[in-house]
Amino acid sequence: MSPTTQRRFLLGEAEMPTHYYNISADLPVPLPPPLHPATREPVGPDALAPLFPMELILQEVSQERYIEIPAPVRDVYATYRPSPLVRALSLERSLDTPAHIYFKYEGVSPAGSHKPNTAIPQAFYNRQEGVTKLATETGAGQWGSALAFAASQFGLDLKVFMVKISFLQKPYRRSMIQAYGASIVPSPSNETNAGRAILEMDPESTGSLGIAISEAVEVAATHEDTKYALGSVLNHVLLHQTIVGQEAITQMGMAGEGPDVVIGCAGGGSNFSGIAFPFLRDRLAGRTSTRFLAVEPASCPSLTKGEYRYDFGDTAGTTPLLKMHTLGNDFKPAPIHAGGLRYHGMAPMVSHLYDQGFIDAVAYKQNECFEAAIRFIRTEGIIPAPESSHAIKAAIDEALRAKETGEERVILFNLSGHGHFDMAAYDAYLAGELTDVVYEPAGAGAEGERPAAAEREAVTA
Repeated sequence: MSPTTQRRFLLGEAEMPTHYYNISADLPVPLPPPLHPATREPVGPDALAPLFPMELILQEVSQERYIEIPAPVRDVYATYRPSPLVRALSLERSLDTPAHIYFKYEGVSPAGSHKPNTAIPQAFYNRQEGVTKLATETGAGQWGSALAFAASQFGLDLKVFMVKISFLQKPYRRSMIQAYGASIVPSPSNETNAGRAILEMDPESTGSLGIAISEAVEVAATHEDTKYALGSVLNHVLLHQTIVGQEAITQMGMAGEGPDVVIGCAGGGSNFSGIAFPFLRDRLAGRTSTRFLAVEPASCPSLTKGEYRYDFGDTAGTTPLLKMHTLGNDFKPAPIHAGGLRYHGMAPMVSHLYDQGFIDAVAYKQNECFEAAIRFIRTEGIIPAPESSHAIKAAIDEALRAKETGEERVILFNLSGHGHFDMAAYDAYLAGELTDVVYEPAGAGAEGERPAAAEREAVTA
């Protein structure tokens, strides 16, 4: 085994953490609380009880720095964790950069993404409290397949409302969800009041995460035997994802380096938080100057172009009000292929840290992200999910800036999932058929552009 191969292999051998890291304990300014939509008063645990088991509600409001991971959860985690940290040496060589590029690869999970990191504990805590059925939404299908996997591990029935455009674009994600034993319907649907209302206004609606959330929440709120599970945005979801960053800290130590910049794609915020929050602890304490970069699509840029205010988490306005960067809960996202990034708002915790100046953000068009993905495929050999391509694009830009300045920079990004079920998107990109959409606030409209197929195929390793 060559030294390079051995080094890459050893980076995957870190010990799995025993606790989640709760960044709430280290925030210099407390997070604004969720509010009741009618009274505008802070929401207490009782208001969330119809939707979530009590243990998850307690985690949502916890100020404890570390929360133990239950043994049954660790047992399921052990099927794929710890996930590998890889030095992207081939990508570095292709860019001719002095930067060192590392990626944490979450595509090794059974569902092919980081989403099982929170799906597994959510399924466990529901089962522990006697819940037998769950309802949820999914965008690109990664969360739906992750929760379907977790539900199968703990004997729960699951109903998934999948955003209609992704339901049509990603048939094999649908098949995966059904293979794990869950039922799935395209959203908006005729099965809920929220879905029927949307279809009455727009029979051809391609859906949104906000609409799908409304449908899943309605099912949970109107059935005593059913609870709701969410794959991003809320504090307890971000908490569970910190297992990623904690492993990465240990693995970076094994590599003898620390990151100058930590990067993650950002839709609802769970993937970015998972890699960033454990490293942010030292930044919050003033012990490092590490930068944190959240990368979002130009068509749905909640951080870079949204307003920081209280808003509903769903389209129908049934959830508590959350203070977050938002494009408005009635925002209709463009049907880009990065379905997991088509959400109108950003996690309150990520929004808060961005507002406080601890996080930077950038937005990219989907064609430039697929261009970066093709370079990554032809150097590192892994086909990334369209969502993850945003982080790859940012990492490449950071590495090229290091090349311009001659600076030795260490870059870490989260490769949140593989793109094995997204090959139709790659087909469209290589054929020059992807349209770039740029969101402009206040009714300024959007601009579209379509590069030639020859330009797409000109990307080389």
